[in-house]
Amino acid sequence: MADGKAVVAILGGTGKEGSGLAARWAAAGYDVVIGGRDAARAEAVAAELAAEIPGAKLRGADNAAAAAAGEIVVLTVPYAAQRSTALGVADALQGKILVDVTVPLVPPKVNRVQLPEGGSAVVALQEALGDGVRVVSAFQNISAHHLRDLDHDLDCDVLVAGDDIDARDAVIELAEAAKLRGYHAGPLCNSVVAEALTSVLISINRRYKVPSAGIRITGLASE
Repeated sequence: MADGKAVVAILGGTGKEGSGLAARWAAAGYDVVIGGRDAARAEAVAAELAAEIPGAKLRGADNAAAAAAGEIVVLTVPYAAQRSTALGVADALQGKILVDVTVPLVPPKVNRVQLPEGGSAVVALQEALGDGVRVVSAFQNISAHHLRDLDHDLDCDVLVAGDDIDARDAVIELAEAAKLRGYHAGPLCNSVVAEALTSVLISINRRYKVPSAGIRITGLASE
């Protein structure tokens, strides 16, 4: 941990969501490791972002090496790869915070809520990984459309759910570093709301022909 900032590893970091979050955290001074199934691809994306962000600390690696290097690990893979990716690096996740951005979308009807048996995909992953990993649910409702545009004001808040309050605090700090507002949304079981809400936002995007509908929490005093 340098300058009080955790090393952040992003599994699936070569995709739009992962690379967009990587850009924002790197711009905020975090040491970011972009993980992917293909280390060469991850290295290429890291180099591309580093060229856009002067002074950024970015590097690429395969998912296993990224998970080992990260102090906070962020999972940004599609739902179909969520479980296999996380369980494949389970040993490296022990004692760490895992931020799961997974949304249980089932193509082709991604605008229809289709939660897995038991409700929350993130809760199911916590059960599979065990208590040694502090799983936090966050960033599901953030559109990737404007993430890499660092000058763009993201008009969206982040619901942060998890059973460990300190872990939630750490993820809210990451949200704020990405120029977002993060809010404690209660225990991990509440993740089901954010997971389902994504399909609603996709429906809104389609109906109103916009790329990045989001949510705002109102009624709280401005900080």
